[in-house]
Amino acid sequence: MVSRLGLGRTIGLLFGSSGIAALLISCGGGGADTPAGQSTPTINTKADLGKALFFDTSLSNPVGMSCGTCHATGKNFTDPRPGPTSPGAVKGLFGFRNSPSINYMAYSPTFNVSGGEGGGAIGGQFWDGHAPDLESQAKLPLLNPIEMNNPSAAAVVDKVKNGPLATAVLKLYGNSIFDNPVTAYNAIANAIAEFERLPAISPFSSKYDAFLKGKAQLTASEIRGLAVFNGKAGCSGCHTSSPAPDGTPPFFTNFCYSNLGLPKNPANPFYSIPATFNPLGSNFVDLGLQVTTGNPGDAGNFKTPSLRNVAFTAPYFHNGIFNTLDKVVEFYNKRDVGGFAPPEVPGTMNTLELGNLKLTAQESADIVSFLLTLNDGYTSTPQFQVKLPR
Repeated sequence: MVSRLGLGRTIGLLFGSSGIAALLISCGGGGADTPAGQSTPTINTKADLGKALFFDTSLSNPVGMSCGTCHATGKNFTDPRPGPTSPGAVKGLFGFRNSPSINYMAYSPTFNVSGGEGGGAIGGQFWDGHAPDLESQAKLPLLNPIEMNNPSAAAVVDKVKNGPLATAVLKLYGNSIFDNPVTAYNAIANAIAEFERLPAISPFSSKYDAFLKGKAQLTASEIRGLAVFNGKAGCSGCHTSSPAPDGTPPFFTNFCYSNLGLPKNPANPFYSIPATFNPLGSNFVDLGLQVTTGNPGDAGNFKTPSLRNVAFTAPYFHNGIFNTLDKVVEFYNKRDVGGFAPPEVPGTMNTLELGNLKLTAQESADIVSFLLTLNDGYTSTPQFQVKLPR
């Protein structure tokens, strides 16, 4: 049996599955990802550099994996590869959580253990908030042994220092930046974070945004779905659908944490990786926020994701257990009335806001119709109206 301290150390070693919406800019970022026959793009800003680093496949060990491998623009910055969790740079290794999108995460507050609703945790990055901000988040996957697997920050710095992006780093962060590996690693993380802060990563360009501006009309089903979302189903309690007082469009998340009572995902490949990385095998229990805060009352709590572009970011939830929006809505609606496996962490399960919502089949279908209005890149031209199969 692994002690609580030992399990905490194991989880701490493994954390770092980075983390929505289609980005309508080129993915080619320089380094190993620059297509053959094309020159490295001009880099004038820290965000330009961050984009190049984000898509540079030379920064993993072995080479071949970038941040953009698990957070691809063609999949709204989630993993386009099949499976509930992401393969790492080392063949046969997998993370234990679904890769979240980076879209709109620039708006997540710095992690705070008492700033959320009811004095709970709020903000941060990753499913459990263990990185307080974007810079902290950018550093971790590069060093995670089941992600990009670099042995140290200095090893990453050496790759950049001796690679095609070195000149841009010197230009933007100073001629002495590589003298100190810690300072240089901070600069690399800062550049990636600046890329993630670009307006193009969080464009607020969905049909619903156009609707709020009076520039689009929702269909009858979408209107009904919005009403159920805000009313009977209570979704907007965590997935805020109204603009902020300062006019900022809704994020469709309150950036807080909850234990939804999700079952374990038996298809999670993490359960079968070598015991060096997962000594508990299929008995591993993901304690979520508790690992970050040390508070047993936070066991099984995970950060509420934004629903923007949710039509494109399956599989859903931290363990990728559901593949369709219909199944997600069914779980919220009927978790407590049969048909689902028991919760992985039952003791702290949210029993007030989901589980037996008594939604009709029509109401559930209308919620899904409304969720499809949250896809960025909306245009009123009919041939561009994409409605995905359920």
